[in-house]
Amino acid sequence: MSHRRKFLKQGALALLSAPLLSFDQKKEWSLGALKTDSYDDAYWNSVRKQFPLKEGQTYFNNGTMGPTPGYVLDKMMHHMLHYNVEAATIDYKNNSGPKLLSGYFSYEELRTKLANIINCDFREISLIQNATFGMNYVGMGLDLKPGDELLNTNQEHGGGFGAWQLLAKRKGCVYKQAILPEPANDPQEIVDAIFKQVTKKTKVIAIPHIVSGYGTVMPVKEICQKAKNMGIFTVLDGAQCVGQIPVDVRDIGCDAYYSSLHKWLLAPAGSGLLYINKDVASDIWSTIASYNWDNQEDHGFRLMQNGTGNAGLLAGYDAAVDFFNTIGAEQWLGRIKELGMYLRNGLKQLPHVTIYSSTNEEMAAGITTYGVAGISGPDLQTAMWEKERLQPRSVGDKMIRHSVHIYNSKEEIDRALRVIESLG
Repeated sequence: MSHRRKFLKQGALALLSAPLLSFDQKKEWSLGALKTDSYDDAYWNSVRKQFPLKEGQTYFNNGTMGPTPGYVLDKMMHHMLHYNVEAATIDYKNNSGPKLLSGYFSYEELRTKLANIINCDFREISLIQNATFGMNYVGMGLDLKPGDELLNTNQEHGGGFGAWQLLAKRKGCVYKQAILPEPANDPQEIVDAIFKQVTKKTKVIAIPHIVSGYGTVMPVKEICQKAKNMGIFTVLDGAQCVGQIPVDVRDIGCDAYYSSLHKWLLAPAGSGLLYINKDVASDIWSTIASYNWDNQEDHGFRLMQNGTGNAGLLAGYDAAVDFFNTIGAEQWLGRIKELGMYLRNGLKQLPHVTIYSSTNEEMAAGITTYGVAGISGPDLQTAMWEKERLQPRSVGDKMIRHSVHIYNSKEEIDRALRVIESLG
């Protein structure tokens, strides 16, 4: 362990000593501009300037992919350029070379930062590519038998059920879906819908923490507690959660949790995390095996044995976590909630709008899905762009999924509401 730490420390020192190679020489991206005691509109306007988004266009599709801040892009591209330009200079010189291999090292510092965000031990966290990887690592790692029941919902993301259906077909398990209410405004209705499908053969409940299509914040703590009392393994799809709402895996009590941090934490694409509770981690087989595949001291490291990866990406991932921590979780998450409520309150005033997301603010955050009478989802998306250069995402034939984040403003939301009003 100390040998690996020495490699990582010396590699980091070599990086810091190199001149900064910026992707945009006209701007100096810095965390210093994010530090403040006053989180007013002027501050959030200054935050917007930390993103290389094109002026005159508004991005409202963070639920698919978050734009990466300039500071994060700088760190990532600097790392990639430096280790390519200086390849001969640093290759195994002063033990810095192995840093390039990324997938063979434990990245304890980054995992510790993530552990502080979701409240767990860093050894319970694996650095993975995205939520789909997390789902598969858990599903393929479980010892399941023919006849065991696996329970999803009918509102999974398109990639949120693949591993469980594959597992059912491969091992002869029974795949089931709970039918969730739409819209969902009563947490108890969700709990009841899920446990209506539970039998003595149910071994896994795998559900979203936030429903991707509707933005519903699920009552996961109640579900996990009830499942635990019944001896059922719980897996939460948190693809839409880390960086959008508070996530405390200890308080939730789930067995496993995975997330895609290229969404709401605004990390580079390919930045994900997998949490597996240390009490059950030894029961999960490694899906990909490398030299440390049977490490029983650090199960999170064991489950992220992917071989050589993109060390520059991990530098950007780490920078994105620093970006989040500099603004502060309370302010970051609070701003998303504030803007989400602002949009929903505006939509409620328009009689020709139907909100398909939850209007119970305890079950809502930065995603709102809605439709406008007499206009299809794709046509509404087109109208938003043609009239005001606003870009939400159409989902299905009749709906728009509208995501808001810290780089958005109330003025941009007002413009969207005016376009919708004009279509009535």
